[in-house]
Amino acid sequence: MTTAASRAIRLCGTEQVDPQLRTLRAGPLSVEFDNGAIRYVRIGGVEVLRGISFLVRDENWGTETPVLDDLQIDEKPDAFSVAYRGTCAGACGRLVYQARIAGGSDGALSFVVEAEPETDVLTNRTGFVVLHPIEGLAGKPVKVLHEDGREKLSLFPDYIDPKCPFTDIRALSHEIAPGIWATCTMEGDAFEMEDQRNWSDASYKTYVRPLRRPWPYRLPKGEKFTQAVRLQLLGTLPAASSKKPNPSINLTIGRAIGRVPRIGVGVAADEAKHALKIPELIRRLAPEWMVCQVDLRFGHGQDELESYTALAQLTGAGVVLEIITKGTLDPFGELAPLADAVQRLRLNPEAVCVFPAQDMKSVQPGAPWPAMPTFEQNYAAARRAFPGVALGGGMAAYFTELNRKRPPTGALDYATFTTCPNVHAADDVSVMETLQAVPHLIRSTRAFMGDRLPLRIGPSQLGCRENPYGKSTAPNEANGRVCLSRIDPRQRGLFNAAWIAGYFAACARGGVEAVAFGDFTGPFGHVHRKADFVQPWFDEQDGRMVYPAFHVMAGLSKLNGATLLSVGTSGVDSIAAIAAEKDGRTTLWLSNLTAKKQSVQLSDTPISARIAVLAADQFERAAADPNFMESPGKRLDNQFISLDAYAVARVDLHRSSST
Repeated sequence: MTTAASRAIRLCGTEQVDPQLRTLRAGPLSVEFDNGAIRYVRIGGVEVLRGISFLVRDENWGTETPVLDDLQIDEKPDAFSVAYRGTCAGACGRLVYQARIAGGSDGALSFVVEAEPETDVLTNRTGFVVLHPIEGLAGKPVKVLHEDGREKLSLFPDYIDPKCPFTDIRALSHEIAPGIWATCTMEGDAFEMEDQRNWSDASYKTYVRPLRRPWPYRLPKGEKFTQAVRLQLLGTLPAASSKKPNPSINLTIGRAIGRVPRIGVGVAADEAKHALKIPELIRRLAPEWMVCQVDLRFGHGQDELESYTALAQLTGAGVVLEIITKGTLDPFGELAPLADAVQRLRLNPEAVCVFPAQDMKSVQPGAPWPAMPTFEQNYAAARRAFPGVALGGGMAAYFTELNRKRPPTGALDYATFTTCPNVHAADDVSVMETLQAVPHLIRSTRAFMGDRLPLRIGPSQLGCRENPYGKSTAPNEANGRVCLSRIDPRQRGLFNAAWIAGYFAACARGGVEAVAFGDFTGPFGHVHRKADFVQPWFDEQDGRMVYPAFHVMAGLSKLNGATLLSVGTSGVDSIAAIAAEKDGRTTLWLSNLTAKKQSVQLSDTPISARIAVLAADQFERAAADPNFMESPGKRLDNQFISLDAYAVARVDLHRSSST
């Protein structure tokens, strides 16, 4: 018998709940207080900074979650203040700090921290991080005040910068409205900026301690230090806004703009045999392509290829072999036995990608690359081993590594990369914000790889496949939200369904040829299986269960070959939408990207419409029934659609021919 899941499990797969944001105001200045950090610094509704936070990052770039004590918040009409004691403790050591935040109606904001390590702390970075938003700032002017007093007028990067655009920073100033400049000053150490869009973060990040210094480094026990971030405004500030937001998000479906991308899955070598045990569900998922990893570092070969061959026969999906070589200087010698096995099994892959092991670890810009085959040698070996098979190239790791090490395009049939949304932050808001960076990733890739090459992205998922920046992925025994961990509980919740719908919609608008998400089973899977990690509620159920994203994947696969339609929306950061036309029918997929209920209003009244909704109140039924979203749905009697937190809806529309 299926028992009821808690709302927390339904939404995010874990009983742990992200802290609620608290809005603090002082005249036209507003901020969101978030477990010791500040988000969304706005003046008169205009976003000035995406966030300010004091972080402790360990030697694998994992971020310690602070525990707050003695929290005091004081609010007045023209000022607010926050004070608390923070503690960061983990394998890297223990550090405590006193934090003071103050904001005024003149737009001034300060965030001061006095910190003391209670043990030695081994860290890659400890201190302030300041985030500037990307929307409205990409390619726009910024004044940079350097440590030596020099001021230079420059531009925020338009295309994603693989290097640090600015170093030795004391202050950054940008115009937030005509005649109004915001200056953010950082104190206590040297700061530099990186373009966080490299990791799919929706921000430019200015952080303490330049990467040219050695890391990890040690903070000695008892050695106190102070850092501060201050924001000042110059110009006539707007009055505090009293306008209430529109309760509904307007949505308009427009003209044809292209084709819907092919949707697929990744297949980890150790999950392929598990997938073969659930053939009906795999057929129901109906991926159009599979990225099947063959990792020669771990001796993959005949057994894995046999499983991939069986999956190809079961699904009819195209197979891309993602081959990680050992990185020897004889790439053909590594590939030849694999190619022989592929031929014996009559696997017939639609494409291969070959990546040397050295490319699975990050190399900082300007640092020497390890000895390894060149791109040209790898590609020539792949062509020789797999004649007549399409060749993809780029990085099996993240866009960051592709941007830092750009391959020649002449030998390739398509370009590829993956993303992981929790490299720098793992809270719900930050992870969902990464969808805002996807168009920038696509645009920047085309800028240096060219428009000729088709682009395929994935497999991407909430969890981390492999950590290019540390020794390993981060553990997550507590089933929480952890940076760079393979285990992300939201994979099992509605959160992931909404995120996948939003990611796919962004890729479709960007003209991406194909997108792959997650795996059939396992930590990145769409179908539950018992594993060596805890999966609350799902582990307790009888029978085979599917995660909410299963229904989104299966539904989007039905749009294969469909004509993509433009969609305009007034709530692009709250609602994701993709519309397509196939066989004379229009299908609209919507997902709520927030933890709050959203209302959507269709601008055009269809002749008729039916809606199927995947939401928290249907979670148990959807988990037990893989055909849950196959029903025609309910009749939509008006133009309004209500979506609960992270809910996803499919709307089947009959529109007039003039629409």
